[in-house]
Formats: sequence, structure tokens, C-alpha cells
Amino acid sequence: MATSIVDAQSILAIDLGSVHTRALLFDVVEGQYRFIGSGIAASTANAPFRDIGEGFFRAVLNLQEKLGRTLIKDDRLILPSREDNAGVDRLVAAYTAGPELRIVTAGLLTDVSLQSIQRLAGTVSGQVAESLSLGDRRRPEARIDAVLQAKPDLIIFGGGTEGGAGRSVFKLAELLILVCRILPQEQRPHILYTGNQALARKIQEALSKWTTVHIAPNVRPGIDQEDISPAQEVLAELVTDFRKKQLGGMQTLADQCSAVPLPVSHAMGRMVRFLSRAYDPQKSVLGIDIGSQGVILAAAQDGRLNLAVAPYGLGSSARRLTEPALIEEINRWLTIYTPPELLRDYLWQKSLYPASIPGSAETLAIEQAMAKVILRRSFLQAKAENPDLGEVFEPILAGGSIFNQAPTAGEALMMLLDGLQPVGVSTVILDKHSLLAALGAAAEVNPLLPVQALESSAFLNLGTVICPYSPARYGAPILNVRVEYEKGNESRMEIRQGTFTVLPLKNGQTVRLHLEPLRKTVVDPTGQRSANSFKITGGLCGAVIDARGRPVPLPKDAARRRDVLKKWKQVLSG
Repeated sequence: MATSIVDAQSILAIDLGSVHTRALLFDVVEGQYRFIGSGIAASTANAPFRDIGEGFFRAVLNLQEKLGRTLIKDDRLILPSREDNAGVDRLVAAYTAGPELRIVTAGLLTDVSLQSIQRLAGTVSGQVAESLSLGDRRRPEARIDAVLQAKPDLIIFGGGTEGGAGRSVFKLAELLILVCRILPQEQRPHILYTGNQALARKIQEALSKWTTVHIAPNVRPGIDQEDISPAQEVLAELVTDFRKKQLGGMQTLADQCSAVPLPVSHAMGRMVRFLSRAYDPQKSVLGIDIGSQGVILAAAQDGRLNLAVAPYGLGSSARRLTEPALIEEINRWLTIYTPPELLRDYLWQKSLYPASIPGSAETLAIEQAMAKVILRRSFLQAKAENPDLGEVFEPILAGGSIFNQAPTAGEALMMLLDGLQPVGVSTVILDKHSLLAALGAAAEVNPLLPVQALESSAFLNLGTVICPYSPARYGAPILNVRVEYEKGNESRMEIRQGTFTVLPLKNGQTVRLHLEPLRKTVVDPTGQRSANSFKITGGLCGAVIDARGRPVPLPKDAARRRDVLKKWKQVLSG
């Protein structure tokens, strides 16, 4: 429910990660909501505590020490606030902590309902361990065995357009009933039905005799119509119910919250969807967050959200990068020679000790190369599963410790450019304090807060990136650039194919760019910048013209490739 500023002046947002717990405070300053500060502590979701309450308490204490404002008394959060400004008025939470859910998906047609259900499952941190469809040629007993071996926590089941297929849906339901009858009651998975709503009551009656059944709106109301957003809300609440049972202290925290805790992916998605309505409707807003367990990609265009959680992370999920092909891919982005066996050992070590930080220039380079590979693989996978994800993004918002703790802003931007390889013209924003998910959680209780907090200086502008596409050969001139400064002076330069150029703009400096494309070069694939003349504002890295090509070509020779990577890094760092 929406509240006014008078009703809730301060909001404390808790971000429960698998490695860190963050406490972020928002309050009214001179009549507007502002981000006040953040506290951080090691997560206590895992051994030896196995209770998120201790990490929550330590993070709030850290925030209290930084601000000099009393938030805790007698080992308890002061809620609501007192007249002396101690405590907070509201508490909200978002989380990534918790074991990866094992999910089985079941739908009628592989390229229709099952495809939509797979996309729904991909919006939370989980592994789709098995899939069923009417086109499955395995014998019924083989399919039942496959589901039993998958040991699912959750089965997402649907099919049939509104008022459509009935008999086929019940055939799948009968198979799920057999699975539940075989399993002991404590091992039976929850079932989320998200198909033809005309059958929902009968499906629930049939399955609820054997397990817990949840009903969500149809993800495929028409054969050519997909809408997974309403089902995402139900799935988020369902995942929260799982976490309350899996994470010690989660139920206690949820009882204090003013809204149901949300998965970070859904909280981020909410904010990205909101931002897409405020920015250019011809482009998508892209939000990225790389964590220990996975990477979240949320892209929205004019209010239409595409959300994906990929199981590649920089911590406990690093073991998924130990495949020979992925190790080779990581090595291709390293500026120093690293034997594959050393890389593999580091990845396993990182998965065992996800809270460890790079202790040398070599290990820092490894983690930055990991981030590039994770971004590239996750983005291409999301693009393949969501063809309408978008191609040109404005802005790109990036969060995660790998970016926030990078030694320089240039290194953070380099990871994003090499990993995402964007096209067109984009502004790259760093979510330095991991606010995006916190604002999404806070929006549930006060929609005004995110609007005003986004306008503050809590987010850092890394710079504008111009990524033209050209079929020209390497070294050929593809773009003439004229930079017009506010004082009337100007500078000119020629951009060649395969180069990486930084425009020397100060942070916050506004200039007008005039671009003259050569040799069939396309600056903006959306076709909006036909005049190729527009204003940009410099960021921490100024502005960058990335004319290396897409995909970024890396030399096959290892020594030459490392030299090229060093050169690009020096250009951006300089």
C-alpha cells in the first residue's frame, strides 16, 4: 500500500546475500527522500550460524556506527522510530541467500507453454533439473523416474490457452500425482500451476490431496501471447515461503517487514521496469548484478520486462566455470599467461571460499576475466531465450562487488564493455551501493521513495559509450568526430575500425558530439540518431568510442592477444 512521506519518513532496506548482508537507510532530507548510508557485514546464512539474524544485526550496527544514529537498542531494531530520531519507520528486505532451488517444468508444447514456463523458472535462483511435455517420447515410467531423480523442490506446471486444451493438461496432472504418491510426504515438491485458468480449480482439487498447490495466472493466455509478469509475483512469494523454512531467522525478519521480502531479481526487475517508462521507449533499460551464486539480467522497454537469472557467479557458483571450454574462454581475456590447471584450481578454491578476495594482481585479473565471461555467456543465453530482450540499452546499470571494488572506474567499465559488448549509444551507470534491489523492495511500501532517491547522486556515471557497427576492414576510417564544447571551442578526430578511443571529458562536463559515419557505418541501430548530432555528459571515464567491432575480435596468437588487451586497458585507464 502506498504511504505518504508523513506516514513513513525513514525506511531501512536489508539486502541478504550469500556472502554479505547490507543495511541501507533512506530518509527525508530537505523535503525529499535521499540515500543516507549503508552498513555491511558478513552473511551468517551459512555455517556456523545458519541464521540470517546475526548478519542483519551486525550490518545494522555497522550502519549505526557510520551515521552516529541510534538504530538498535537492547539488541533489537527500534521500529517504529522514536521522537528523538532513533530507529526507523519501515523495514523492507530483498535476498539472494539460500540454496539453489531444484525445479521441474511441465507444459504441453515445447515451443509454446513449456518455453514460457522455462522463462518463468529462469527469473529465480534455481536449476531446471528436468522438463516434461506432451512431445516427450519417453515411456511414462521413464518420465516418472526422471522427475524422482531430479528431486525437485518445486514443479511449475501449465499449458493450454484460456478456454483451450483440457484433456492434455489433466494427462500431465495425472503423471505428477503418480510422482507425489511415490514420494514420502516430506519429500513431495510444491506445485505451481500456471496454465488454463478454467481448469485451475479442478487441477488444485486433484493435486492438493497429495501436495501443496499454488495457482498463478496463465503464462500463455493465447497461442501467440505470453505474459509471465503476474505469475512472477506468485513465484516470488512462493520462493520467499521456501526461504522462510530454509534460512534461520528469515521468518522473524519477515514478521518485522512492512512488505513480503522479495528475491533480489524481482526487486531489481521492478525498478528496471519503472525506469523503462521514464527513458527512451525505443531502447531498453538494462540492469545487471553479478553475485556469488549467479548473475541477474533485467531488461525492460516501455514497461515490458525480461528477467533472467543465470547460474554463473563469482563465488559458490564458480565451479560451473571449470569446464575446459570456459577455462579457455577465461584465459583469452587474461593479460598474463596462466596455466589452465592453475585457473581451474582457483575456480574451485573460490567456490569453496566465496568470501575470499583477490590477493594479487594475477588473481584480480582472473576474477575480472571471469566477470567478462559470465556476462557474455549470461547475456547471450538470455538473448537466445528472450528474442525481444533488446539490442540497444539506455542506460546500463551495473551492480556487484566485482564492479564496486574494482581498483579504478576504467576497469569496471572495461569489464562491462568486454562482457556485454553493447551497440549504439549508452550511458553506463554504476550502482555503487547496490541500491537498485533495495529501492525495488521499498517501492512496495512507498512508491515516492525510489523516484526521489534515483535523482540523487547515489549512482555513479561511468561515462557514455558509443559503439558503432561497421563492415569495414581493420584500420579503415569509419567515423569522423567533432566535439563541440560549451565555450564554443571544438576538437576533431578520425576513428578507425578496430580502435578504442577515450574522449577526454571531465566528470559532469556536457558537450555536443557531431558524428559523420563512413563506409556504411551505423552509429545507432534504432535509427533515432539519423542526424548523428547529440549531447552527452562525461562520466568518471569521460566518454568512450568503442570501434573494435562486434563481437570483439581477439587475436588468435596468445602473446599478441595479451598485448592488445593491455593496450585497451591502458587507453581506458589513462
